[in-house]
Amino acid sequence: MDPRFSLNQITTKAWSLPEAVAGCAEAGVGWIGLWRDKVAETGVDEAARLLKEHGVRVSSLCRGGFFTGVTPEGSPVDGVAQTREAIDEAAALGADVLVLVVGGVAGNDLKASRQRVADAVGELAPYAGERGVRLGLEPLHPMQCADRSVLSTVDQALAIALEHPAEQVGVIVDEFHVWWDPRIEESIAAAAGRIAGFHVCDVLVPLPDPLLGRALPGDGPIDHRHLRARVEAAGYTGPIEVEVFNGDLWARPGAEVLAETLVAFERHVA
Repeated sequence: MDPRFSLNQITTKAWSLPEAVAGCAEAGVGWIGLWRDKVAETGVDEAARLLKEHGVRVSSLCRGGFFTGVTPEGSPVDGVAQTREAIDEAAALGADVLVLVVGGVAGNDLKASRQRVADAVGELAPYAGERGVRLGLEPLHPMQCADRSVLSTVDQALAIALEHPAEQVGVIVDEFHVWWDPRIEESIAAAAGRIAGFHVCDVLVPLPDPLLGRALPGDGPIDHRHLRARVEAAGYTGPIEVEVFNGDLWARPGAEVLAETLVAFERHVA
């Protein structure tokens, strides 16, 4: 098994946090990417205890952000306040990286929305740095610009990250969102020293849904080894998360999904 493999918890959504941590330990997986809703169900202190008990480390915590106040659910949020809480949770869980989904377009003003993101990151970066947590700006596919993220490319995320120390702010390279970009190789190279996470999955063809249209590596058109090589050439040597939003996978037992995910990773990513 590739020691860099990490199970992003969303891939086995049917599992609770205790089940996911125990399942990883039983399968010999040393990393897990956690989601805040699952942490909340268990409690931060209990989650931290379980991770220590099973010897599983946290590759990232998802998510903070929504600095524009626009969410897919349509209810306004205080993204800065919520992200401060998420930073504290990440520190308590031993997660070096907090993934940020920055929020959709506010007031029909894309430029101003992106500036709100930059301002929020500027406010939060020192706070995160003091707690040993790196903010990971994750660009999302342009189809999700309106409601989830006004950052659509690695270049856009990197432009904000470069305003801050590298240990405070980096970028997340998620294949599903950026594999199509004709500048992706150049963008990854430009992000050398700034890559805070690498997420892999594939794209279902035809695409059934801009959120749930994902598959395990090997079930779509993405060249995973090519992108992994580019990310590694840019200096990233951290965990590689398999993050798959897929309703069919979510309906299956977690242990089955994890076993299949490990096989897919070995065949197409490792």
